[in-house]
Amino acid sequence: MAVQKSRKTPSRRGMRRSHDGLKSAALSEEPTTGETHRRHHVSAEGFYRGRQVVEVAPEVDETEEATAE
Repeated sequence: MAVQKSRKTPSRRGMRRSHDGLKSAALSEEPTTGETHRRHHVSAEGFYRGRQVVEVAPEVDETEEATAE
């Protein structure tokens, strides 16, 4: 089994980890609705590249449900 000969310094450790930081997600604007979404992902409204690809059900409030019952 491989065992290091001497201890790594904090500086060397930091150099090794320098590329491990989180990067911000690339965002795009949907041409149809104008909303911002992650690249190569369907938007919240169900659009992808100008076409609606997913039917999104309308949201129902709990207050409307309580009054309907």
